[in-house]
Order: sequence, then C-alpha cells, then structure tokens
Amino acid sequence: MARLNMNLWRARKSREDLNLKRAPGTRRVAGTLTALCLAGLGGCKMDVLNPAGRLAVEERDLILFATGLMLLIILPVIFTTLYFAWKYRASNRNAKYDPSFEHSGRLEVLIWGAPIAIIVVLGTVTWITAHRLDPYRPLDRSTLGPAAAVQPLEVDAIALDWKWLFIYPQQGVATVNELVLPVNRAVTFKITASSVMNAFFVPAMAGQIYAMPGMQTQLHAILNKPGVYKGFSSNYSGAGYSDMNFRVEGLQVADFDRWVSTVQSGAGRLDRVTYAGLAKPSINEPVRTWARVDRGLYGAIVEQCAEPGQTCQAMQMANLDPVDSSKRVAFQRLVGGRICAPR
Repeated sequence: MARLNMNLWRARKSREDLNLKRAPGTRRVAGTLTALCLAGLGGCKMDVLNPAGRLAVEERDLILFATGLMLLIILPVIFTTLYFAWKYRASNRNAKYDPSFEHSGRLEVLIWGAPIAIIVVLGTVTWITAHRLDPYRPLDRSTLGPAAAVQPLEVDAIALDWKWLFIYPQQGVATVNELVLPVNRAVTFKITASSVMNAFFVPAMAGQIYAMPGMQTQLHAILNKPGVYKGFSSNYSGAGYSDMNFRVEGLQVADFDRWVSTVQSGAGRLDRVTYAGLAKPSINEPVRTWARVDRGLYGAIVEQCAEPGQTCQAMQMANLDPVDSSKRVAFQRLVGGRICAPR
C-alpha cells in the first residue's frame, strides 16, 4: 500500500511539473490570441456608439444610461457571489455557521429596495425618452437646432427583393442602394415594402423602422456629420437578405444641391414599367439613379398597384367602381389623393 501511494504521488508530481513547464508557452499563446482578437475588433465601426445625428446620440445615451443603471445591480451580485463562494468554501474552518438564521429585515430591504428603485428610475427615463424619440413625431427645436428653420427633406424608402429604392419627391429623382442626405437638415422618411417585411436601419442616424407591404411607416431623423455610413435591412427577408445593404452619404448643403443637379441632368425615367423590372428579385444590385420619377408611383407601391393589371387595396376594400366618376372622387379622397388607380 505504501508503495502504491508513493507511485501515485510521483505521478501527480510529474504532471504538476509538466504543467509548470508548459504554463509559460500556454500563457504566450493565450496572450497572442487575445491581442489578435482586440486587433480585429479595432477595425470594427460601431455606428450605434458613434452616432452622426442628434437623434442617434440621444438613443445611444439612453442605451449607456440603462446599461450603467443595470450594472449597479449586476456587478454587486457578481462580486457577492464570488465572495460568498470563497468565504464559505469547505476548507475555511473560520467561516461562521448559523443554522438558526431565518430572516433579516435589512437584507430584505436591500434585496428588494435596490432593484425596485432602479426599475422606477429606468422606467421613468425610458417612458419620457421613448415618447420624445417617437419616430412618427417630428423633431423638436432642441434636437434640430438651427435646422429648425429649414424645410425637412422628404424621402420615400421602398424595400425591394433584395435592394432599397429611394425616391426624392421634392427633387423628382430616385436612386437604388444609395441614400444621399444633406447634413443639418431634418429628413422625413416614408417607408414601405414591395413584397415581404423588412426593416430600415441606419445605425449612425436613427433606430430601425419596419417596412411592410401594403402599409406605410415613418421616421423623422437628421444627419449632423458629413461622411459615408452604412444602411441595411435588419429583418430577415429571404436569400438575398445578407446583401441588402445601401450606402448613406452625408453632404454639405451645397454639395447635396450639386448632386441633385447632376442626377436631374442625367437620363432615365422611373415609371411603372421600369419599376416592375426593378421589383424582381436580385442580389448585389449596383447603384443606379433616375432623373425623373412618375408622379404617384410611391402611393401606388403602398397600395400594391404599381404594376400593370393590379388593383389598389383601397379600391378592393371599398369595392368601388372606377368607371363611376363620383365613386372615383371618393376613392381619391380615401387614399389621400395618391394616383394609384387600377390600370
């Protein structure tokens, strides 16, 4: 038996010596892997935490505030868990053992009071901020600053399979997979989809807004820093979803006006026939522009009657006869004056 115990001790000792010899090399490998991971993360551009618009700044501040508030509970819980595990370990004979302990009023107040206080504060701040940052609510003067005196830019965003179409109704131009905006000017987005549900998301500018076929959502936002940013669909929509990205460029007002003039002087007209071809599924669609856009095209897309032979949803639901002029007037009022009569 003594010889067996001696052999076991020698085997354990040799393993410990081997581990000690390997430890420096293991630490070097771990350090190298950590450095590579950090170097890789250094190339990441986290637009959510580096916003380029006042609306995105307020959303980032809310995220940081909520995270910091929750850490007031999370960190003490992690610390006390590790502390109690260490203090009341089996080998600590000096730890006090009190089998008669039943209740502590101080502990109850601490355990329940702190989370309740944090929930009240977090709920109040979130409720106020969520209403102030409502995407359907026009930006107030405190958010716009000097831009409050400038008329907002209107952009119609349509999610197609698998690309983004942007129509500028005030300028009469359109683009695919490229969104050009003037800085320090409010932008009013009207968002819809052609076939399946998507989500419009430019992290540097504002939060995501869903795009749904046959419906229209809205977003009021502003871009305050010139630069190139990334926009994409943040809702799975099929095979080409991962490539459904678009380029967002913020330009000074003079540069934006020059860009509009360049597009308007170009060729191409986005009519319903062109749109029907564009709406067909495609992946990695190149950036394109159109110098002219048919009036009422966006309204027809929302009503699902942009392509020849389709009947607008509002007409179907109202069961109106488009031949009857009186009913035609009622139909135009029903859809808000959008030109999307059946073809």
